[in-house]
Amino acid sequence: LLYKTLPAMTVNISKKRKFVADGVFYAELNELMRRELANQGYSGVEVRVTPHRTEIIIRATQPQNVLGEKGQRIRELTSVVQKRFSFPDGAVELYAERVQTRGLCAQTQAESLKFKLVGGLAVRRACYAVLRFIMESGAKGAEVIVSGKLRAARAKAMKFSDGYMIKSGNATVDYVDKAVRHVAMRQGMMGVIVKIMLPHDPTGKDGPKKPLSDVIVIHEPKEEIPLEITPGH
Repeated sequence: LLYKTLPAMTVNISKKRKFVADGVFYAELNELMRRELANQGYSGVEVRVTPHRTEIIIRATQPQNVLGEKGQRIRELTSVVQKRFSFPDGAVELYAERVQTRGLCAQTQAESLKFKLVGGLAVRRACYAVLRFIMESGAKGAEVIVSGKLRAARAKAMKFSDGYMIKSGNATVDYVDKAVRHVAMRQGMMGVIVKIMLPHDPTGKDGPKKPLSDVIVIHEPKEEIPLEITPGH
């Protein structure tokens, strides 16, 4: 997917530079939205380029709060994006979309765990609560890693996992949703990693359409129709 970047950069630009510029644009846009919409359950952004304008779709668990009262918040964000990336007037449009299943979105769950830890909930209890919610939402597997000064002065990492999780191969690109958050605690910085193994979904809503390469489906054998024996043969 090619993303439109600064108008000045779209003129006489090599393919290599175009991909790098698109990646930088997407990364900066994602970071901006993540910081601005952390409390609204931000879970990702998608950029669609049409010949007339660039459409930015913000996925969140609370799209009504992203839009704001009478659409004020989304207009403010549109203005910020337009000024920062030098888009002409009316060339960029922002939309808000609801996340179908909160429990299958790593960004949302990482943010949820972050708020639990900042609120003073015990690490083990917070991680198990998030893990249980993910598994109840229909995930194949989940993994939560928290590292930093958990209790004592010495930093350590704790890993909580449940279900089935693949670690290597191209299937990880499609099936594993990952999110990283940094939590500023009183005793120091804590790192949070949430990984969710998505289920196979032929409709493509809750998971990838493409089945895992090592999954074998054995079909029921067809009923054999006996051949009719004609007399004289």
